[in-house]
Amino acid sequence: MKIRHLSLILFVAGSLGSSPAQDQPAWKLPATDAGLPGAGPLRRADWFRDLWEQKRKAWATRVDADQGAVVFLGDSITQGWGDDLGRAFGAMKVANRGISGDTTRGLLVRLPGDVLALNPSAVVVLAGTNDLEEQAAPPVIAENVRLLLAALRAYRADLPVVLCKVFPSAASKSRPSDQIQALNELLAGLVKDQPQVTLVETWKPFADAAGDALPAEFPDLLHPNEAGYAKWARALRPVLATLGLTETEADPWQPEAGFTSLFNGRDLTGWTFKDGAPFDGMNRSSDGRYFAINGRLVVTTPPEGSKLAQLWTVREFPRDFTLRLEFRATPDADSGVFLRGPQLQCRDYALAGPYKDLKKYRPQEWNELEVVVTGGSALCTCNGEVLEAAFKLPATGPIGLEGDRGQMEYRRLRLKEE
Repeated sequence: MKIRHLSLILFVAGSLGSSPAQDQPAWKLPATDAGLPGAGPLRRADWFRDLWEQKRKAWATRVDADQGAVVFLGDSITQGWGDDLGRAFGAMKVANRGISGDTTRGLLVRLPGDVLALNPSAVVVLAGTNDLEEQAAPPVIAENVRLLLAALRAYRADLPVVLCKVFPSAASKSRPSDQIQALNELLAGLVKDQPQVTLVETWKPFADAAGDALPAEFPDLLHPNEAGYAKWARALRPVLATLGLTETEADPWQPEAGFTSLFNGRDLTGWTFKDGAPFDGMNRSSDGRYFAINGRLVVTTPPEGSKLAQLWTVREFPRDFTLRLEFRATPDADSGVFLRGPQLQCRDYALAGPYKDLKKYRPQEWNELEVVVTGGSALCTCNGEVLEAAFKLPATGPIGLEGDRGQMEYRRLRLKEE
């Protein structure tokens, strides 16, 4: 493993030099596997070679223009999103480096010229489905992804990487559910010690009860349609916002008359860990998990996959009150809001539950939570739908927020005491 890792770093460094060792342009598909990083399949069918070389030759002329872009690296699923990714991320500068039919080994080969040469501000990776079609085993594919992440980290240790889980497909496409899920488990294991990598759950939102792709979003059980791309964009948008790549303007919102803001939008003043000092004037918590970003109180995705963290108001609230806030969750994110102590589950309800039958919940978009406390119980609603009609509470206590799995964001937290 160490020798292969070193070989890849040397390969990357050499490829960024003045000229490749072969007597052919750098964008040409290598004639053999000799000296290439990684393992497993690298496709060489005529159609693939022609597409590979056509795409890479054109991209070589855009290196200067695409400097600093967020690079999307992948196969036909990425390519099919189009050069501007459907303008799904507003003014964020993007560079689509997807090639139909490519494998994780192909991504390793073209990483220097197609990605690193652009000095990217971040890299979004989705790959591995074609490896499965070529009969590569999940551990081989995961090792290629590990090498890819290692090369990105060696290039720049703090380069943000967003790693997407492999989308569901179908056994009829030589991509059975059990193989995809095994690969995704290995991918999750790769990032547990890599805080610069954010793993996004992009399997569960697209899978049916059998673990195959939803035909309404993947008509051929492999490639997303417009609805599928829109769902992928919603899954990525909160993470890209936390990285400072989108939604960069401060929220101009002000609370309604009679309400007091619990979060000033700029820092964590008024919030603390239990038995700890307040985070007044600080824009992040001492554990680096909670951030104040442009009006959003963000609980970031833990590299470990799941890790509890709880933030509390310094104040307690013994009187009746109405609490309102908005929250946004990445797919399958798990969190909660503490009301004087007891926890009201606040999650990506559609996937993580427990309120899976809500009609007005908007996955990966902003939703309003309202809690009306009268005496020792609370009426809790999400976008007007009842979550709990009589949630039992103690006589007093603070308001708290929890992070567990995935990324959770809160904004416009305000409270009116009666």
